[in-house]
Amino acid sequence: MTLGNALPALPYAHAALEPYIDARTMTLHHDKHHASYVDNLIAALADYPDLQHRPARWLLLNSGEIPAPVRTAVRNNAGGHLNHSLLWRAMSPRGGGEPAGALADAIKRDFGSFAQFKTHFAEAGSKVFGSGWVWLVRTHQDGGKLQVTTTQGHDNPLTQGQFPVLVNDVWEHAYYLKHENRRLDYLNAWWAIADWDEAARRYEMSGNAAALQRETEVGQPLARA
Repeated sequence: MTLGNALPALPYAHAALEPYIDARTMTLHHDKHHASYVDNLIAALADYPDLQHRPARWLLLNSGEIPAPVRTAVRNNAGGHLNHSLLWRAMSPRGGGEPAGALADAIKRDFGSFAQFKTHFAEAGSKVFGSGWVWLVRTHQDGGKLQVTTTQGHDNPLTQGQFPVLVNDVWEHAYYLKHENRRLDYLNAWWAIADWDEAARRYEMSGNAAALQRETEVGQPLARA
């Protein structure tokens, strides 16, 4: 049976993001939480072989093609799979600093300054009620303006016509072992590992129609590695 997505390996060791994110949190977050979304997606699509090869991005953007009995399970777990796959690439042990080039210019244009953007991003993430995500996105309107937005659960801005440039996870499992209920502390510390090279790559790709067409986000076989 051909399947469409897999649990991606972390692009760094579990302890590589310390002291900002501890190794135990990363182990549980990737090896348990993210893995569970892949397992649940496999289970939801078990009776639908025509959908099993579809990547998570396609499943989210084509919800009308998903049979009603499993539509909610597919949306939740494909979203968890896609969002976490983006998150791992949004962080790096060599991260931090500031963006450069076109992305830096766009942030200054749309937020006033990099410092104002960081404050807006962290405050938005801190105010998410319950579990969700905070994003820097590029819109498909207004000349490709950058915006900070948040989503509940495992929703993704792609379904709202917005292209994700940078993302952080504000579910409690992302930060509670180290920061307990201090979500804002976690969000402020996170800038030290934000991968601006990856964000710049995604920003540049968001303005290239051919590159967007090739972007599959998570397209490996949908099976546990």
